[in-house]
Amino acid sequence: MTRSPAATRGVLSLSCPDRIGIVHAVSGFLAKHGFTIVQSQQFGAEDTGTFFMRVEFAVCDGESLDIAALSAAFAVVADDFGMTFRMVDASSRQRLVIMVSKFAHCLNDLLFRASVGGLDIDVVAVVSNHPDLGRLADHYGVPFRHIPVTPDTKKQAETELLDLVERERVDLVVLARYMQILSDETCHALAGRAINIHHSMLPSFKGARPYHQAHARGVKVIGATAHYVTADLDEGPIIEQEVLRVNHTMSAETFAARGRETESKALATAVRWHTENRVVLNGSSTVVLL
Repeated sequence: MTRSPAATRGVLSLSCPDRIGIVHAVSGFLAKHGFTIVQSQQFGAEDTGTFFMRVEFAVCDGESLDIAALSAAFAVVADDFGMTFRMVDASSRQRLVIMVSKFAHCLNDLLFRASVGGLDIDVVAVVSNHPDLGRLADHYGVPFRHIPVTPDTKKQAETELLDLVERERVDLVVLARYMQILSDETCHALAGRAINIHHSMLPSFKGARPYHQAHARGVKVIGATAHYVTADLDEGPIIEQEVLRVNHTMSAETFAARGRETESKALATAVRWHTENRVVLNGSSTVVLL
C-alpha cells in the first residue's frame, strides 16, 4: 500500500466465532486507546455461527495513528475471541497490477476511474500476454509490461508476474479479461489478493463468442461475476455480480456490448469494495460489509 504521511483514520475488519461481547470488546478497545468510531457494520451468519465486523475509526486529538502498534495491541483481544483480523490505514492506497489480453473495456474502465478518483488505488503496471493495449496504458501514464505466454513459456511468464508483484509491493492483482488460466501454484501465491471477472449467463456458454451463443439461444438475462481467483477455474468466492435484461430485438453485437457494461461495472465495484477493506471471506463465499 501507498502510506499516508500521517494517518488519522483506520479500518478494522474481522471475523470470529459468534458470541456475546464482541462489539463491546472492539468498541471498548478503541475507546481505551482514544479513538472514535466513524462507521461500523456487522453481520452474524446463523448457518456458520460466524460474526463479521468492519469498523472505521479516527483519532480524537489530531495526532497520527500508529497502525502497527495498535494492531499489535489488538492482537490480545483477537486471541481472546479467536478472531482473524486486518487493521489498516484508511487513507492507504492499494497498489494494483491489472492483467489483460486483447479486450480493453475493463482495463479502460479501471484506469479511467483511478484517474478521476473513482477508485482510490495506484495502478503500478498493466501486464498483458499481447502488445495490443500498450497505447491505452501509455495514455493513462501506467507502465505496460508485455509478457508473452505459450505452453513452453507459461511457467516463466508466471514467475515474471510474481517477481513483479513482490518487487512493486503489489496488494491486488486484477484479471481484467486476461484470457489465460493461471497455474494452481500462482493461484495459491495470490490467494485472497487476485480478482477475476467473467460473464455469467444461464444456460452457461463457454468458449469463443459467448454472447453470440447466448443470442442464438434467446437468453433473456446476461450478467457478469467478479470473484477471487482460486485454483478452481471461475469458482472462487463471489464479490459482486451485475445483470441486464436483453431481448429478441437486440443483435448479437448488442448482447456483447451490454455484456461488456456488466463486466466493467461488476469488476470496478469488486475492486472498490476490496480496496476499501469491505470484503471478508466466509469459506467459499464472501461477506461484504457496506
